[in-house]
Amino acid sequence: MLEQTIHLHPSGSLVALVGNPNCGKTALFNLLTGSRQKVANYAGVTVERKEGRLDVGDGKTLRVLDLPGTYSLYPRSQDERITCDVLMGRAIGEKRPDVLVCVVDATNLRRGLRLVLAVKRMGLPCVVALNMADMATQRGLHIDTQALSEALGLPVVSSVAVQAQGDAALRDWLASGAWRTATPLVTAEAVSVEEDHRVVQDILRRLQLDQLLPDAVSDRLDRVFLHPLWGPLILSLLLFLIFQAVFSWAAVPMDAIKSATAWTAEGVMALLPDTWWRSLITDGLIAGLGGVVIFLPQILILFFFILLLEESGYLPRAAFLLDRIMGSVGLSGRSFIPLLSSFACAIPGIMATRTIANPRDRMVTILIAPLMTCSARLPVYALLIGAFIPQREVAGMELQGLVLFALYVAGIAGAMLVAWVLKRLTSSGGMSRPLMMELPTYHLPTLRNLGLGLWQRVKIFMRRVGGIILVLTLVLWFLASFPGAPEGATRPAIEYSYAGWLGQGLQHVFEPIGFNWQISIALVPGMAAREVAVSALGTVYALAASGDNTADMLSPILAQQWSLATALSLLAWFVFAPQCLSTLAAIKRETGGWTMPLITAGYLFGLAYLASFITYRVALMMGWG
Repeated sequence: MLEQTIHLHPSGSLVALVGNPNCGKTALFNLLTGSRQKVANYAGVTVERKEGRLDVGDGKTLRVLDLPGTYSLYPRSQDERITCDVLMGRAIGEKRPDVLVCVVDATNLRRGLRLVLAVKRMGLPCVVALNMADMATQRGLHIDTQALSEALGLPVVSSVAVQAQGDAALRDWLASGAWRTATPLVTAEAVSVEEDHRVVQDILRRLQLDQLLPDAVSDRLDRVFLHPLWGPLILSLLLFLIFQAVFSWAAVPMDAIKSATAWTAEGVMALLPDTWWRSLITDGLIAGLGGVVIFLPQILILFFFILLLEESGYLPRAAFLLDRIMGSVGLSGRSFIPLLSSFACAIPGIMATRTIANPRDRMVTILIAPLMTCSARLPVYALLIGAFIPQREVAGMELQGLVLFALYVAGIAGAMLVAWVLKRLTSSGGMSRPLMMELPTYHLPTLRNLGLGLWQRVKIFMRRVGGIILVLTLVLWFLASFPGAPEGATRPAIEYSYAGWLGQGLQHVFEPIGFNWQISIALVPGMAAREVAVSALGTVYALAASGDNTADMLSPILAQQWSLATALSLLAWFVFAPQCLSTLAAIKRETGGWTMPLITAGYLFGLAYLASFITYRVALMMGWG
């Protein structure tokens, strides 16, 4: 989850990057700032905000802001509205930029230069970064930067954001400080879009760049990837291989983390006396946090593939391929990217629905986004699959990976079913909507951008582990440890604690779907963050058992004490159960009230209980109880 913060920035020059979507702006931002960047939200809105630091020599640094992509300064979405507010100095907690870097795709000057003309009239020092210059040359486009600079009345530099020194010219221009003494054009005259289009056409004609040159490589690839038959098959195969890799690739690092956790717990127990605070450290902190961190490799593998598809330019193609399927349930292919983002976390997926122009489609996408299996559920899935599904191959494929894939498919099927029902219940649900979206050229993903993206995910995940998960784990340890067992007690002490009373009370509600009191306890903190359910089970079973290494042996304990029917029921619960409270809060911010969050929570609880009930009863009939 991305935090919402009101930013009180220190004094210093602010450089803002502005440009169309898919122009390589964020890649250029990553190259300029490297690892010296942070991600949060703009104050008051759920729009991602990226800021970094650029070292320009002599001990001086510039603040660099990556603004959301926009096609014009006439905002049609919340993303574009934020960009306009920052440029005009209206953004809460953010100063107006001192200099603008207008990033333009060198292979698509026709589109990018219209934004440059609009930005130029805002009266801020500006430089045009002609990005993807190498791709333009490969296509036979020879751009005279000096002539373009004279035609625009602005400095123009070339950049290649995917090369190590591809930002050298831009760095030199920013370091020179020439923009500090620039006298930019200030105009209050309204200029029509048609007039800007005529100016751009005239510039391109004078530079002999008015002929459109197709990207032959992208065209050849699209003949395969967008083929009516091969395209969907390739997409299905890609998704299947991703889920197989989540288990097969993560085995070694997960074993290493598990060994390190066990070694740490044993060392702490050997050093500390047998007191309540030793139990706090070993059964609370180490058992709880270690039980979540062990699944970090699987989460990073999933994010690696999502970033790979995004960086390569394949994601919009996937949306195009799925447009017909999405249309059958009353949506368009434009809903695919927000839904795919929800596999990482539902919050950015819900935020991404702002690009959907149709209000009805946007609301339905928000409603079903929590059904996509987010990475926070992965620790729960991995724990239960590892405990109850044997590690063997079926038809040359990993059985555990097949089960994980089936759980993801179940979430998708549930989302499509809900969308289909809403299509039948809403008057505009059956209307066909043509899909119009830009298909960017294919790019080879760079290790630098992939590494930065994964590093940001590690930081966000560890902040969650060190923040909300740590607090909830400690609260659960307290509830599970106090009050102590009375004299002569024959059962584990936790059953006499506050958590034990709570779990035994909730067990009456969840007993029809096969949940015991330990699971009932874990579901409560799991509402705040899905990963906490694993650490909660680790804490509960560590305190409920007499062995010192119980927390490190959670999977074998569950396999011994739970039936397969209970495990399958819990898996079904997590496929449909409401997301974390942060997701419901994001829905409230996006929809402007409590109606949609309450509807979302209500129908997800109902689906989860029904799915678990059916799964548990069928499993009992199969003799798995």
